[in-house]
Amino acid sequence: MAHLAIYKDNDTTSTVVPNLFIDKYLADANDAQIKVYLYLLRMFSAGQATSVSDIADKFNHTEKDVIRSLKYWEKQKLLNLEYDEEKNLRGIHLRDLSQAAGISPSGKNLKLTLSAQPEPPEPSDAFPVAQETPFSKPAYSPDQLREFKNRANTSQLLFIAESYIGKPLTPSEMKSILFFTDVLHFSDDLIDYLLQYCVDRNKRDFKYIEKVAIRWAEEGVTTPKQAQKYASRYDKSVYTIMNELGKSGSPTSKELEFINRWTKEYGFSMDIIAEACERTVLATDKHRFEYADSILSSWLRQDVHHKADIRRIDDLHQKQKAAKPAKSSGSNRFNQFPQNNYDFDALEQELLSN
Repeated sequence: MAHLAIYKDNDTTSTVVPNLFIDKYLADANDAQIKVYLYLLRMFSAGQATSVSDIADKFNHTEKDVIRSLKYWEKQKLLNLEYDEEKNLRGIHLRDLSQAAGISPSGKNLKLTLSAQPEPPEPSDAFPVAQETPFSKPAYSPDQLREFKNRANTSQLLFIAESYIGKPLTPSEMKSILFFTDVLHFSDDLIDYLLQYCVDRNKRDFKYIEKVAIRWAEEGVTTPKQAQKYASRYDKSVYTIMNELGKSGSPTSKELEFINRWTKEYGFSMDIIAEACERTVLATDKHRFEYADSILSSWLRQDVHHKADIRRIDDLHQKQKAAKPAKSSGSNRFNQFPQNNYDFDALEQELLSN
């Protein structure tokens, strides 16, 4: 059979895949690993940042699949993963393949920015410093700071900020508040929510807070409600719970209210919430947030802290169920489902009647 000639019109939107990758690494890698590595090359060639959740969404994988793929390529010495002080993945260093394959190295390595969530990573040698934007912070003079402090509503705003931060603000931190109002045009309510959002994540450093504020401004966020919706897209727990309940896209305000209740008010860990979500998906196709909330509310009342507590409750319920005389009525689709001290049938009827 004759050889086929392969042509292309142009390479302006192309991603170059090294021959060594095809010859040496392609055959042994699985589908997810190949997709992840090729996507990293594509994002680097386009000069764009990415994130684990973006890659997971792109290929309909879980974040764990993406992390496993990244660690596979790190083990193959095709890349290095870079972490911040809190062990969060913040960068991916794509290595020269000839170096990894033991061939005379070219000395060229590629560096890909991994976008943080919800704010960009700290500038370092591994990450390019952000270019000047319309939202860059000015170098305020002492006179400008004094004028800001003398405004009618400033004292209340500074009091709110100091309450969240837990100490009097320095002049530099006051300039950050001035930046939020004069350049980013944030309302007092939005600044209040910004500070609360960061402090809830144990972030009181104003460099961090400024980065979150700039990201919101770039995304056109002007109200606390918009900020909440935007931030929820980058909250790992929200993303995970939505997936567990078979939901896609951003949560509604009501759904986010349920998620915040489970994680913050109830204080459940993700493995407990995931267990409730799994039972919910097996039990019903409708009103899943309400259904999951009924399970978690019951577990809260029964002092559940670990999955072992759930097994204890299940075992107790099965013993109580076995001790009762069998009902003469026919079975329903929940009879084979491991139940706790709440009535799934009654709950289902109540939800369907709403």
